[in-house]
Amino acid sequence: MSLAEAVARLRAEIGGSDGGGDDVDDSVRRRAEYSTDASNYRVVPGVVVRPRTCDDVLAALDIARGTGVPLTSRGGGTSIAGNAIGTGIVLDFSRHMNRIEDIDPEARTARVQPGVVLSDLQRAAGRHGLRFGPDPSTHTRATLGGMIGNNACGPHAVAYGRTADNVTALDVVDGSGRRFTAARGLDPAPGLEALVGSHLAVLRREFGRFARQASGYSLEHLLPENGRNLARALVGTEGTAAVLLDAELTLVPIAAARVLVVLGYPDMASAADAVPALLAHEPLAVEGLDARLVDVVRRHHGAGRVPQLPSGGGWLMIEVGGADTAEAMVTAEVIAKDAQALDHAVFPAGPEATAMWRIREDGAGLAGRTASGAQAWPGWEDAAVPPEHLGAYLRDFEDLMTGYGVTGLPYGHFGDGCVHVRIDLPLEEGGDVMRDFLRDAARLVAGYGGSLSGEHGDGRARSALLPAMYSPEALDLFARFKALLDPDHLLNPGVLVSPRPVDADLRRPAAQSVRLSHGLALADDGGDFTKAVHRCTGVGKCRADNTAAGGFMCPSYQATRDEKDSTRGRARVLQEMTNGTLVQGGWHSPEVHDSLDLCLSCKACGSDCPAGVDMATYKSQALYERYRGRRRPRTHYTLGRLPAWLALLRRTGRLGPAVANSLARIRPLTSVLLRLAGVDPRRRLPRLPGGTFTRRWHRTARRVRAARPAGPRVVLWADSFSDTLSPDVPRAAAQLLHEAGFEVVVPERQTCCGLTWISTGQLDTARARLTGLLDVLAPCAEEGALIVGLEPSCTAVLRSDLLELLGDDPRAHTVADATRTLAETLTRHLPAESTWAPPDLTGVRAVVQPHCHQHAVLGFDADRALLDAAGAAVEQLAGCCGLAGNFGMEKGHYEVSVAVAETSLLPALRAAQVPQASTPAETVFVADGFSCRTQADDLAGVRGVHLAQLLTTTRPADAP
Repeated sequence: MSLAEAVARLRAEIGGSDGGGDDVDDSVRRRAEYSTDASNYRVVPGVVVRPRTCDDVLAALDIARGTGVPLTSRGGGTSIAGNAIGTGIVLDFSRHMNRIEDIDPEARTARVQPGVVLSDLQRAAGRHGLRFGPDPSTHTRATLGGMIGNNACGPHAVAYGRTADNVTALDVVDGSGRRFTAARGLDPAPGLEALVGSHLAVLRREFGRFARQASGYSLEHLLPENGRNLARALVGTEGTAAVLLDAELTLVPIAAARVLVVLGYPDMASAADAVPALLAHEPLAVEGLDARLVDVVRRHHGAGRVPQLPSGGGWLMIEVGGADTAEAMVTAEVIAKDAQALDHAVFPAGPEATAMWRIREDGAGLAGRTASGAQAWPGWEDAAVPPEHLGAYLRDFEDLMTGYGVTGLPYGHFGDGCVHVRIDLPLEEGGDVMRDFLRDAARLVAGYGGSLSGEHGDGRARSALLPAMYSPEALDLFARFKALLDPDHLLNPGVLVSPRPVDADLRRPAAQSVRLSHGLALADDGGDFTKAVHRCTGVGKCRADNTAAGGFMCPSYQATRDEKDSTRGRARVLQEMTNGTLVQGGWHSPEVHDSLDLCLSCKACGSDCPAGVDMATYKSQALYERYRGRRRPRTHYTLGRLPAWLALLRRTGRLGPAVANSLARIRPLTSVLLRLAGVDPRRRLPRLPGGTFTRRWHRTARRVRAARPAGPRVVLWADSFSDTLSPDVPRAAAQLLHEAGFEVVVPERQTCCGLTWISTGQLDTARARLTGLLDVLAPCAEEGALIVGLEPSCTAVLRSDLLELLGDDPRAHTVADATRTLAETLTRHLPAESTWAPPDLTGVRAVVQPHCHQHAVLGFDADRALLDAAGAAVEQLAGCCGLAGNFGMEKGHYEVSVAVAETSLLPALRAAQVPQASTPAETVFVADGFSCRTQADDLAGVRGVHLAQLLTTTRPADAP
């Protein structure tokens, strides 16, 4: 039977039966999204199924058996060995089968569906003082089913063991269709007891030799002395032996108090040498860091956001617990004395300790680039050796990399002897070097009695290398074990047993270079769009709820929870476009258009994604290529050219705004006008002020300048939105800057940064607009004046997009270097003689929405410092407001725009009961972004204020 017949049966038996018509999807776009996981491999599935119930899973497996179509299980898609991709049916458990079914605090157990994300379980168990022991760095998006499939560990496995050590029972269905509960005992799998009995010697000799021996099947659990535990033996089988339906897990108590001690050593290998002696102190975690990785983290996040580490070139992060902080501190100091380290620092639980752990968590993505910025790849990601050999192994491994002329940023779970590293193997040129390197690396780790994988599984990356680690008798035992449970090899074929070659199915070599000759420069990727989109290695942070940690990525995914709307999903479609065999038609393919449609161009992925994926930039280029020389959507001519329409209104003086405001009050008329403009009719037209800031400034500038002494010169840049739609904002900013001792200069010619043209891909016009802006602003910047921006999105253009569009013009770099936000100017550039201080806002509760572009490009630290100095009680929101410039105004985006607003903004406004008209004596909504203020007003009736307005103690009397 054929795949087509399998898809037809799947649709008949699964899709649509309970409203889930899109749960069986064989579209090109969907298959592109699931063509890879977080690995180097690309295997295009025939169909993606998102089961809602166990019956759906059983039906899918029955159809797979009946048609001979293989089936692969998938959780969060964060597997880095290529063990969550397959040619036939891919089951995505994360979409629907993600319920925590029970937590028993007394028994310390939890029962979960396979799609439950680990951090959700931790949150639920935490209410009972419990947690799941293993905790990989991808805990905010990794599913329990994936962790069980790979036998995941994480930093706390040194105290709590691997996933296998924390599983009591699994509800599974094997490849032959048998559904059973795997626990202790071998009876559920006929023939298994005889197989074990005939291989006792090899099981005792080659399996379970040290804690992180994760490669191959963990068949040591089947031994009589290990309780004949079939559940534990199925952990780490990577979906090749059975499909998980439900799991019962053990939970452990959360340590009452935790303290982190950081030890500095000359290098990472020296740090590894110290580990065995420190394990006697029974730490909760022992992590290793290399100076090269820390340097990359500092560059990515900013040095100010990374705690000061002790002296050294390699560090151990050791977490200890205690009944209280004092007891934990005593243990930490004892470890520091025993460690023979160069230096040490101790961090009690708090912001600094959290920041230290974030270095480790972001390592999975940031290590995707070497210290020189080259793309680094997984493949030899998580090898492990017994801890007593770790230092020697690391030295030999560095020599091996040097011999191949490659580099990486190693780190890892040193308490278990596990090392993570991504290596700049030249995959653009093919897989030959990777194949040879992996072969030699496998021999090296096996020589130390180690494991090719310490927690991520073997998948397509290492299964073919297992002969370096196991005898032919052991490998035959793998095949016979699989044959008992999956006799027809339907489950995840090509992995572990009868593996594909390690250099087969590689994603990067199959992608064609797409060099840009027009549009954006993509300077960090050499102008190669293919290289840029392959920054996405699939770590999946865009699928996490990043708002909990102050992040903004990815707002549309937060609203829809569909892989299509994640940064990763979009990157996969663009990667397939550069491959050209699945997504055809290049820039004009409907799959690319569909994938990018709900991207808000918020830029958050540019900062929140550890791999530096900037989907807003890629979308802008894609729109440019798609519509260059062609008719565009209506909104590109209306919203995409909004500053031009505002300029026309400005030329009419007060008459145009007055007429527009009168017409806006006639709701039926505005509804028709909005539809004609391509705008959702549920939106409202903003009220237009009677005059612009720039015009009024220059009418009264002579009188103001005469009244106030001159100080250091700053250029107050009134962008199109501030100048025309919110003139009170630049007026307040001008007053603040005067009070702070600056001489404020406002160019007579209003200049536009081209933001709306950039977001709609009209890059040639944007370049022309920015060239005009440089003509005005560059001379001032060349004379040493700072350029103060007020609208975050426009200010971000001057700091980032300007260089992408006009990077070959030296004036662009001068202007970018001179551009500051108002808060940056008032906190970091005050004149030496200035006595200015922010007004007293004690008693004011400020609900603050940072703009996405400010979060991504400019940072919010200076703004927060001003608000804190003023004494305001600040509630700083995370996540996008949902309007995102033209996005939320466009017809077809309204529902998603509102859903995005519901993730953070609207609940916060309701909870804070922000009034429609705020004063400094009450709760006030603060948002520098015009779009953020518009969204709050439109959806919640809340009028927001700009930081400049909040900090203006008195309204300007004589200032324009």
